[in-house]
Amino acid sequence: MQRKRFDIKTDARFLLRKNEHLQKFIEPYSFEKRTSYIDYNDIPVIKYKIYDDYENLITGFSTRLCGVSKAHLASLNLSFSRGDDPENVMENHKRFANAVGYDYTKLVFSDQVHDTNIHIVKSEEDAGKGIVKASDIKQIDGLVTNLPNIPIMTFYADCVPLYFYDRVNKVIGLAHSGWKGTVKNIASKMIDTMKETYGSNPKDIICAIGPSICKNCYEVDDVVIDKIKEKYTEAEYFEIVEEKTNGKYQLDLHNACRINLMNSGILPENIALPDMCTCCNANILYSHRASKGMRGNLAAVMMLKE
Repeated sequence: MQRKRFDIKTDARFLLRKNEHLQKFIEPYSFEKRTSYIDYNDIPVIKYKIYDDYENLITGFSTRLCGVSKAHLASLNLSFSRGDDPENVMENHKRFANAVGYDYTKLVFSDQVHDTNIHIVKSEEDAGKGIVKASDIKQIDGLVTNLPNIPIMTFYADCVPLYFYDRVNKVIGLAHSGWKGTVKNIASKMIDTMKETYGSNPKDIICAIGPSICKNCYEVDDVVIDKIKEKYTEAEYFEIVEEKTNGKYQLDLHNACRINLMNSGILPENIALPDMCTCCNANILYSHRASKGMRGNLAAVMMLKE
């Protein structure tokens, strides 16, 4: 079956015939102004236009639609750690892998702890760790590799997915950046790892900031903001924080991650910002905040093709 990229606005009727919940993705502006789109091959997959020209690269971000999980996990939960039936999770992985175009038995999973540890996938021995065999990849929020045909995967339900692609040296990376990972700057840690391990030049790295909670939905308190003040300049602080009269704050993790990337040498034109909020679209995307923790996990995936 040949995949087709659908303009979320003009092809809305097709998408709605496939799943009525996709109506939430119809935005009041044109496809040309979007950074992401839905690639539909039996199930919807979110992709970023910034990667479209690289034929050796496979990327994707899942929704919660068109899987087999039940109740609050409905329906495309991709995590084995949310109390789901493992058989359901495996079936969901088969469906997502078929839609994106990779071998699910070769996936390499992260083991996220809201830190900045990066695992370098150096050999075929890592293939399948976390999904079809036991994994020794522990306390890892980022994965990076230059090996073809080994898909890497990280997991989300409001936190920020960061995609990295060195178009010259053919290196991919994924990083999970919640507020702690953003303050600790896992973006910079990933870029440093790519430079030290593969000789990457930040100017050659193409980045996307994936679907995650937006500023309007992300209210935080002084515990978080005190850490933000320690790490960002005054000008950066006022770009990413809105102070409110109730003693709370609205935090823009998307722009915080963008600042982290640019401060590490990534060119502004090589960064795709998200245009989908997990919390605003909790009937399509899992959101920890919107569901008060009753949710499954979304996933970001990348793979190099030979």
